Amino acid sequence: MVEQSSNDPPELITQSGVAPGRRKWGVWTWPNLITLIRLACLPIFLWLLLGRDDRASAGWLLLALGGTDWVDGWVARRFNQVSEFGKMFDPTADRLLFIVGLTAIMIDGSAPRWFCILVLIREVLFGGTIAILTLFFSMQRFDVTYLGKWATFLLMGVFPAFVLGESGIGIHLFFTISAWVAGPIGLLLSYYTAIVYLPTIRSSLARGRA
Repeated sequence: MVEQSSNDPPELITQSGVAPGRRKWGVWTWPNLITLIRLACLPIFLWLLLGRDDRASAGWLLLALGGTDWVDGWVARRFNQVSEFGKMFDPTADRLLFIVGLTAIMIDGSAPRWFCILVLIREVLFGGTIAILTLFFSMQRFDVTYLGKWATFLLMGVFPAFVLGESGIGIHLFFTISAWVAGPIGLLLSYYTAIVYLPTIRSSLARGRA
């Protein structure tokens, strides 16, 4: 069994058959648990927004979920708990949170329908293509570009801002203005990066099938 350093959090799984200095993590790691908790908050968000019509609470919760998107990845790298399952589970959960949350916001009417539809089209087509090519055509994973990260960051902040802008709280106007400033930028960046990724997707697919 690999000894646990003083900087590591308590292990959730037992390690066996691992070379010295390396760990083979299974499903139950702290990063995956954090991702699972974030995913479990999705029904709460839907209940707050669509069930109770509590846009303020729903908006703050969605903002917190978007703001903690980096936590699971940081924990995985900081404590060397990167797992193959986590590499697949985290982006899948993030995309599910984003698409379901966005659909709920469109139903609620907090954000402009045309804006939601344009973002959904990009997410479904691009994300769906990546998932299919990875799962069924052995495409190798590739790193997200700097602009791609910015597009995601902006859009994950825009939709909570739209919700909070319609909540009637004291600073709702600030969130409305922020959403309209950041929204078009994030939308344009998301489509631009999807086009930029095409050569990378082609080469990653070729390497995976070689």
